Amino acid sequence: MTANLQGLALILLAFQVKHLLADFFFQSDWTVIGKERSTSWLAPLLAHSAGHATLTTCIALLANPALWWLGPADLLLHAAIDRSKAVAGRALAAGEGSRLWWRLFAIDQTLHNVTHLAYAVVLAFSLGVS
Repeated sequence: MTANLQGLALILLAFQVKHLLADFFFQSDWTVIGKERSTSWLAPLLAHSAGHATLTTCIALLANPALWWLGPADLLLHAAIDRSKAVAGRALAAGEGSRLWWRLFAIDQTLHNVTHLAYAVVLAFSLGVS
């Protein structure tokens, strides 16, 4: 089984655009602030993660409809990564804008990008084209 390099690159680009849109353009103040709280965080976190899941499902349906389940998987993984960052930030007293806060943000974004790379590889290899 091989993957087409052009196909992989296109799917990777789709995931980068998806992440930009869902994390930075479509996210409301309610989700940005709410998912970081110590209480009442679940609804904003799920709303934010559902946006990611919806766009991931769209990418999967375009590339290989049999892999639709990547969307729900993204909901769970995105939520886990974002919640872990919030909990770590509070436990480490990482004030917004501090060096530690930026490091946690960078780890969060890197984990999301690695997740997207994995999804793209799965989708590209599932196409089985060379």
